Amino acid sequence: MLDKTVVHAVLEAALGAGGEFAELFAENNAKNSITMINGVVEKAQAGIDYGAGIRIFNGHNAIYAYTNDTSREGLIKTALVAAGALGSTAKTQVKTLKGIAVEQIHKYKILPGQLRKNSITAMMKEAHRAASEYSPLVTQTWASYMDSIQDVLIANSDGLWAEDRRVRTRFGFNAVASNDSEKQEAFFGPGRLAGLEFYDGLDFSRLGRETACIAVTMLGAAFCPSGKMPVVIDNGFGGVILHEACVHGLEATSVAKNASVFCGKLGRKIAGDIVTAVDDGTMPNEWGSVNIDDEGSKTRRNVLIENGILKGYLVDRLNGIKMGMAPTGSSRRESYRFAPTSRMTNTFFAPGKDAQEDIIAATEYGLYAKKMGGGSVNPATAEFNFAVTEGYLIRNGKIAEPVRGATLIGKGDEVLMNIDRVSDNFAMEQGMCGSESGSVPTNVGQPMIRVKELVVGGRNE
Repeated sequence: MLDKTVVHAVLEAALGAGGEFAELFAENNAKNSITMINGVVEKAQAGIDYGAGIRIFNGHNAIYAYTNDTSREGLIKTALVAAGALGSTAKTQVKTLKGIAVEQIHKYKILPGQLRKNSITAMMKEAHRAASEYSPLVTQTWASYMDSIQDVLIANSDGLWAEDRRVRTRFGFNAVASNDSEKQEAFFGPGRLAGLEFYDGLDFSRLGRETACIAVTMLGAAFCPSGKMPVVIDNGFGGVILHEACVHGLEATSVAKNASVFCGKLGRKIAGDIVTAVDDGTMPNEWGSVNIDDEGSKTRRNVLIENGILKGYLVDRLNGIKMGMAPTGSSRRESYRFAPTSRMTNTFFAPGKDAQEDIIAATEYGLYAKKMGGGSVNPATAEFNFAVTEGYLIRNGKIAEPVRGATLIGKGDEVLMNIDRVSDNFAMEQGMCGSESGSVPTNVGQPMIRVKELVVGGRNE
């Protein structure tokens, strides 16, 4: 992508006005997307995101600058501007750049571009047809396709030279059901760090029907009652509770600022004995995986909580300096326009020993949150609220009538202590996570869990 002699000169320029460490991140990201509404293509786009970013450290301070002019002159100019803004007087030599072997854990077979556009739109139309035929109450469908081939180069003044290729593809489908007074919707968005062979395993008709079924079921549901009650959260996207309410507070982005309820709690009990939580960027072909992070470190399986004990944080290089901790292969960014920081990859509760039917049977009354939606969280306090997009009441140990409008309200640290059942039906689902370094692909996952008491927002009539 760039010549080593050019990159070495750029790093020297970055440190020429002072600085202790310099890093260059360059990328070429070829992307395609198609959007379809009600079976008709609304938009088709293709483009390349190309450029480089330069970061310089001086103690706990850092400066970041980026450009899409990757000529020698353009990069050196950007490096000098960044160095001047940092205002350091330190002098550091750039070591000889040596390439590291990056193992391609995530194999791909069919690169984007090898499948005709009409084949892709045929798959999208198949999901639309199945959803539309499910019920006349389905009034709109929205389908999306995306793929990307991101080639990255990471080099730094410590002599690192690492290159990687990341191939991703994802399909999204949304169904809206409506009557004279309201609308309800449902969404599925499967994706992989893989080529177009990913689509061989997708049943588009089934996906369309299941999405429509949820929307129609929730349209006819009564409002969820409010109050404190046991909440059973199903597998897959239920893991958004862990992701948002807990692990954002374990990222060094928050911990280094002392802006997390989990600061200073390493080695202490923060969850029930049956709770183990992991962030693992090495899982083959998973949506949130990468071979190396965006600082060039190999990704790892990071056990964050083990049997209720806090074992570690997700740490990037800069915040690791502030915290006196080594990086954990967790540094990520949306593109060259963003400086990296500590982020999640594939984050999940580990499977337990309970059978899911036993968890339901052991719950006399409560809420079964089969599918979770979006929400908000404050990492400093761990206070959160999340919408339940598909919910049912549990009565006498059985799943009963569907309910809509449920919201889960609480604190992440309290939820961890209140998990009293963990099933063995582990699954993961895909999403995009936004933070200081932009939006990155992440997986959330878990088996079915039960929180013995949680505030449920709803409507008591």
